[in-house]
Amino acid sequence: MSIVPPFRILTVCTGNICRSPMAERLLQSELDRLSPGVFAVESAGTAAMVGSDMEPHIEGFVRASGASSDGFSARQLTRNILDQQDLVLALTREHRSRIVEMHPGLLKRTFTLRELARVLPHVDGARGVHPAERWELAIPLAMRARTLHRGSAADDDVVDPYRRGDHVFDQMKKQLAPAIQTIIAWEKSNHAPRPLRHE
Repeated sequence: MSIVPPFRILTVCTGNICRSPMAERLLQSELDRLSPGVFAVESAGTAAMVGSDMEPHIEGFVRASGASSDGFSARQLTRNILDQQDLVLALTREHRSRIVEMHPGLLKRTFTLRELARVLPHVDGARGVHPAERWELAIPLAMRARTLHRGSAADDDVVDPYRRGDHVFDQMKKQLAPAIQTIIAWEKSNHAPRPLRHE
């Protein structure tokens, strides 16, 4: 029996110590609950504070959410990292542009996190298939849905909380965490086998 490689997701922000590691660890934790070993979620930064731990507020939130913060180390986004990804989730439109600039081949596999959360509920998820295959099928459909459900930068971006007050951290969490939950809810709703039809 052939082994299906993990579906690889990369989250990207600037310093890789706040937004992208939070998205990485929350997504990985929730996806592992549904399909252990199927998804590999990582993160990187366009101007990373290489080797740094998560920002302490973020680490605390990640742990309080039931996810792990262990073993994290910030790293710089590179073309080689991008080469390995099936889906890239940027935390702002600016990050999305930078990703596509670095790797034009990822144009049709890169969204902002909040953008994907906005369009995914309009995408029909293939039930009864391997989760990695479902996501492969969903990405082009989500790209098409994006043209019908466009948002503004305010809708797509997650605010950068680094070295800002608690109210900005709260704003960031209110933008980021619901987007993760929407993505997970979509996967969960399509995770169960398609109901049998009675003739």
